[in-house]
Amino acid sequence: MIKCGPFRGEQEEALPNLFFREQTTKSIPVFQGLSAILFQYPLSYEIIIFETMRKEEKVAPGMLKEELHLDSAFLGREVTIGFYIPAGYTKGTPLSLLLINDGQDMTRMDFRTILEDLYRENAIEPVLFAAIHAGEDRKLEYGTQRKPDYLKRGAKATLYTSFIFDELIPFIRQKFGISSFKEKAFAGFSLGGLSALDIVWNRPGEFTRVGVFSGSFWWRSLDQEDQAYDDDKHRIMHEEIREGRYAPWLKFFFQCGQLDELKDRNHNGIIDSIDDTLDLIRELEAKGYNRQQDIHYLEMEDGTHDVDTWGRAMPEFLKWGWSVSRES
Repeated sequence: MIKCGPFRGEQEEALPNLFFREQTTKSIPVFQGLSAILFQYPLSYEIIIFETMRKEEKVAPGMLKEELHLDSAFLGREVTIGFYIPAGYTKGTPLSLLLINDGQDMTRMDFRTILEDLYRENAIEPVLFAAIHAGEDRKLEYGTQRKPDYLKRGAKATLYTSFIFDELIPFIRQKFGISSFKEKAFAGFSLGGLSALDIVWNRPGEFTRVGVFSGSFWWRSLDQEDQAYDDDKHRIMHEEIREGRYAPWLKFFFQCGQLDELKDRNHNGIIDSIDDTLDLIRELEAKGYNRQQDIHYLEMEDGTHDVDTWGRAMPEFLKWGWSVSRES
């Protein structure tokens, strides 16, 4: 273990509480990682490097995968992040960044093959993907920051947000030498999708777009079995949209499957997950967003609430957000 510090500089708040470990199958000089930190981040607190070593795996033509483990002071746990890096990337070159909740599911999704196909077709521009693995407290860390649900799920959502901005993003900037991303986006599935939207909506200056697959927009402050329950009053994310501010640069992608669930609480013949998503889209439209220009909605007739369905929807999401034609 190597301890370095204290160091002082203008970026004093850039990496608060940051501790990281990288795993590898090949050795690199131990002071290589240390020197990068010393010269790029002369900080006023300690940085502890457990292993300045890397695990790199060439997963597909045009791409490199690297898995790292970041010790989070906010979450009190080690967070695994899988990075999918464009091949030939030169450190410091501006890239778009996509953060993905429930990153542990990307292997099952065969995300690397999805990217391989899109890059081979020259369908999307190079993007840096950071797939954040959920922990045992997933139902506490994911949710809405301002208010937990009626069972107090999401109680650590504020801490998770602090992890994203005060630990993860500064670490990514340091590791890849990127002072400014072309754009930043966030995506997630189910409860992870709710979390992604909540973070983007409450920090719009940090992001340009968000992707939500089968989002848990039922998230409510009162049990729906309670006689006082009202969709218009107790769905938390819908309330956040109503009370929030219009950020004209934000773009939204929503995916639902007609087989996501069976529940239909208002007995209108439409399952709740679709109803909740369409109602949220209407809230965005009322806020000022254009349905055609700012919002992309994908409803899959055979879509179920699982990783396989989200994998089938993923290419459309990536081409919507980072199409090469969009840049030309």
